[in-house]
Amino acid sequence: MAEALKRRIGLGLLTAYGVGVMIGAGIYVMVGAVAGATGIWAPLAFLIAGLIAAPSALSYAELSTRIPEAAGEAAFIQQGLGLHGLSVVVGLGIVLAGTVSAAAVLRGGAGYLVSVVDLPLGAAMIGLGVALVAVAALGVLESLALAAVFTVIELAGLGLVIWAGAGATPVAGWSAPPPIPLAGLGVAAVLAFFAFIGFEDIVNMAEEVGRPERTLPRAILLSLVITTVVYAAVSLAAVRAVPAADLAATQRPLALVWERATGGNADFLSLIAVFAALNGVLAQIVMAARVLFGLGRRTRWLGVFTHAHARLGTPLLATLLVGAAVIAAALALPVAALAGVTSGLLLTVFALVNLSLIALKRRAPEAPFRVPVWVPWAGLGTALGALALALAGAVA
Repeated sequence: MAEALKRRIGLGLLTAYGVGVMIGAGIYVMVGAVAGATGIWAPLAFLIAGLIAAPSALSYAELSTRIPEAAGEAAFIQQGLGLHGLSVVVGLGIVLAGTVSAAAVLRGGAGYLVSVVDLPLGAAMIGLGVALVAVAALGVLESLALAAVFTVIELAGLGLVIWAGAGATPVAGWSAPPPIPLAGLGVAAVLAFFAFIGFEDIVNMAEEVGRPERTLPRAILLSLVITTVVYAAVSLAAVRAVPAADLAATQRPLALVWERATGGNADFLSLIAVFAALNGVLAQIVMAARVLFGLGRRTRWLGVFTHAHARLGTPLLATLLVGAAVIAAALALPVAALAGVTSGLLLTVFALVNLSLIALKRRAPEAPFRVPVWVPWAGLGTALGALALALAGAVA
């Protein structure tokens, strides 16, 4: 028999969870790639990317109030399109994508750690992985509270980079910027769009949130707005302090901003990147376990995952399985190659979710939180457009 999760999460922790998932470790390298395509106009690319992500985020916000279930996208697709088999495949795909993503980030975070502390890479991955699984199993409040601490550390590091870039001597072209490179801006905006993936994880916490019909859409929209502002501010500081070509040529663009602006050592940013990685791993383990829990109620052969621990109130078996898979994948699999498919998978899911909302709106226009009819159509179009460009880039 399916069991209930404990509702222990409010707006603040849920928003911090969403911001932490979206910002993650990606901002530490994404700025350089976007600056390489747009030069000093990189902040505009991030703002446009936020606008591209907004329709899908709004669609998720409405669906989260219509169907506040842990299965998230799987539940949306089943109720919207009436395709049970597809909903199960999508749910398992989300679990796989979360596992692969967490494994890739765990490997990267352990790599940052061993560059500062003398530890074998394998031991660092196992130690960090086991600790994060333990926190995820302990309780959702504890997990999201720790994730919020990690998010504050991430934002503090980014705040220092913004401060350093704002006080640096401006690069040539800052006071008289060149014309906007329209072709490069389009490519950069699609590239930056991937830095906003993560807001969708919020809906999988639906059964552990108080007043989900109010809290979920607010958390999704607040997370998107906060992340857009942070990305724009960081990229603005970066292109002000360092030539775009230099940002594009380094794997450590934000460290380069700090070094050029202050003349100081930027090793502390490596430690912050460790916390960013831990945040991403913890968030993905928590999310994937909830999806398995939700799928278990909809699919008999996954029913074993519907049990919540009586005292901890967490889907313990699902958490342990996902955590073990993350650690094993980080240790044994070519995670970098596998991680490349996750963006394409998520964009396909975005398209299906928007299509599901279009169908639901036709059958039942009323909802606790409603967006205009054109919003899911815009989300469908942007998701398919980004997917086409991503596939074209992969082929090229």
